[in-house]
Amino acid sequence: MNLLVVGTVAFDDVETPFGLREGILGGSATHFSYAASFFTDVGIVGAVGEDFPDDFLQVLDGRGIDRSGLQKIEGKKTFHWSGKYVGDMNEAETLDTQLNVLDGYRPSVPEGFRETPFVFLANGEPDLQLATIDQVRPRFLVCDTMNLWINTALERLKEVLGRVNGIILNDGEAKLLTGERNLICAAEAVAAMGPRTVIVKRGEFGSFLLCDEGRFAIPAYPLRKVIDPTGAGDSFAGGVMGYLAEIGSTSFADLKKAMAYGTVTASFNVEDFSLDNFKRISRDDIDRRFGEFVAFTSF
Repeated sequence: MNLLVVGTVAFDDVETPFGLREGILGGSATHFSYAASFFTDVGIVGAVGEDFPDDFLQVLDGRGIDRSGLQKIEGKKTFHWSGKYVGDMNEAETLDTQLNVLDGYRPSVPEGFRETPFVFLANGEPDLQLATIDQVRPRFLVCDTMNLWINTALERLKEVLGRVNGIILNDGEAKLLTGERNLICAAEAVAAMGPRTVIVKRGEFGSFLLCDEGRFAIPAYPLRKVIDPTGAGDSFAGGVMGYLAEIGSTSFADLKKAMAYGTVTASFNVEDFSLDNFKRISRDDIDRRFGEFVAFTSF
């Protein structure tokens, strides 16, 4: 196995201008692993409750995702998130969060996963990310975070940043974390905390890379219609990390290409609810859109 993600597998209730879906398959590890599976072998570490249906497990199995690190805990319910998108749909309004199985959960990485060369720590409590870091020995370790942990667990988050090779976060989080209002200054300040590779997501405006070898910016893939943005950031990260794990390189040139693949992969994710559009596409579709993306970003 080339790539491991530690994160959530969840039930989502999602409302957008295009409809309401309840109890659909969601979670950071779900979107990440499905996106990454178009590129490489990927495994999940996480937990679900006894209410998690076999049909949802078969969705992961259908992509060859190794879920031997996904615990099904009796007597508990699965993590459940409810959110609503309005207007330009750049940000969700969280309506309800039920931790359920995640309350008191500590990740346990199977022995066979601990030498996985590429590891992604999806958004989660810094203490849980640190507990995972103590169990793995990767070549390239990348994390995500969110405003909640910046506001409530900053010192522990800084410990995480001091122990990872890279981070993928959005522009608001980068600015909140550093107190910088300028995107480049914020990325530089994040890098000074430890991660030498910093990728900043900018929603409909694309993404930005800062690493020791240089800087790079890329636009978003333009779409006529966005149905559901849930999981877009995790799908972007899955495309980035999936491609890097596939080729086994983290050079500046390959990081740039990985961001393009992440951008294209995420563009498929947002064209329907949950994983519905992902289920309809193949790697050929991703490569075809990647070619289109290269063509209209070249000059």
